[in-house]
Amino acid sequence: MSIRLRLAAWYSGILAVMLLALSAAIYGFVYINTYGDLKDRVQSQAEQLQRGFSFTINISGELDMNAYSRPEDSNLYMQIFIYDSNLLKQSLNMANIGIKFDFPARDKITQGFRNIFIDGNHFLIFERPISLENYNNNPAAVLQVAAYVGEQDKLMERLKNILLVGSFATLIAAFTFGLFLARKAMSPIGKVIDAANGIQTGTDLSSRIEYDGPPDEIGRLIATVNSMLGRMEGFYKELEDSYAAQRRFVSDASHELRTPLTTIRGNIDLLQKVWALEPGENPDLDDASIRQMSMESVSDIADEAKRMSRLVADMLSLARADTGRTFEIEPVALEPMMTEVARRASFLPRQAEWITGDMSALNGKYIVGNKDYLQQMLFIFIDNAFKYTPSGEVSLDTVFYQSQVGIRIVDTGIGMDKDEVPHIFDRFYRADESRGITEGIGLGLSIAKWIIDEHGGSVEVVTRQGEGTTFVIWLPLLFAPPLE
Repeated sequence: MSIRLRLAAWYSGILAVMLLALSAAIYGFVYINTYGDLKDRVQSQAEQLQRGFSFTINISGELDMNAYSRPEDSNLYMQIFIYDSNLLKQSLNMANIGIKFDFPARDKITQGFRNIFIDGNHFLIFERPISLENYNNNPAAVLQVAAYVGEQDKLMERLKNILLVGSFATLIAAFTFGLFLARKAMSPIGKVIDAANGIQTGTDLSSRIEYDGPPDEIGRLIATVNSMLGRMEGFYKELEDSYAAQRRFVSDASHELRTPLTTIRGNIDLLQKVWALEPGENPDLDDASIRQMSMESVSDIADEAKRMSRLVADMLSLARADTGRTFEIEPVALEPMMTEVARRASFLPRQAEWITGDMSALNGKYIVGNKDYLQQMLFIFIDNAFKYTPSGEVSLDTVFYQSQVGIRIVDTGIGMDKDEVPHIFDRFYRADESRGITEGIGLGLSIAKWIIDEHGGSVEVVTRQGEGTTFVIWLPLLFAPPLE
């Protein structure tokens, strides 16, 4: 059974119980008031008659009841039966219609009400014994006062039918409207189910549930589901990007590793062929030629092995970054570190002029980080600047802004197109103009970006093709610089 049917059934059941209780209360109230008032009138009339009677029983035992009884209500019927004279006296209305009530035996008279039916007519009768002196506590007669209750019975029957039919009709209407309202109220849930089925059978996470109702429980549920779908869409896109980056990483790594391995394998095959020659087998190759060829092959193998070592080391660093591994941090003095970096950078292979700014402003300034990783990050930027600056100059200086220090590396090299800037920190990415011209595998800037992020910093890039590139690495200071 669906939820809307259960809700309609529950509401209808509760309404049925309430209608039954209300109908019973109404019927009981009308019954008590109708028959209760009638009983009070009958009993009051009986008491009035008894007080008005002055029984004088003569020798013949005759009793003139009409001389003493003058009922004002013609709906009441009265009779008295005298046991000794076996005399039955009735009110005029009883005599006119020709009815007679049964009377009990003298020793079985009980005062109270009882219901009797005469020819299908319902009467409510009240009887009580009449005692006189000198009768030794035996009742001399029995007084009976009755009222015809056929009209009251019809009224109560009509009321019962009205309550039953009205309650049944109200219950059917309530169930119908309750089912309609429940279906309307639960229709947004159907939209949630349809959206979930759509997601289950497909991969479109951009669908959202439309809802223009009030912000009730269902509205909050739909808002939560839409928010969940938004997060799922974001996670799914991140997962797709991650898988795409992983596939690209594996493809690029395989390509980068294949080149040095091919070179190493070719040189090894050459050495095997040369060293396998018998003396005098190839007169063009003497010992000096074989020695020179071997030295060149070994040199090529050593260079490619170093290249593979750097590639593996860089990949290991990125793998550590992907696993969330961090490094130990401590306060690092900026002036000694930058002075050491500037000195060691002057020994890197380069064709451009190396210019360093005044580092005295860094005296007393600290950042929280790891000195080794910070130096590695700076050497990556400086080495890149040297690679892409075949002529001109590369400079290093620092600037301050609020509570940050900016390490600025400026070159006058080949620069980049502005469309390439968002991708320069991607793994294995190199500008199209630099592929095959400059050495590198495209992992350095990815590692540098990871180090900057781990230090809570950021990097700013300004470049123009053919005019050079400027990198500014912003790092938070442990102690803000004094205001000038």
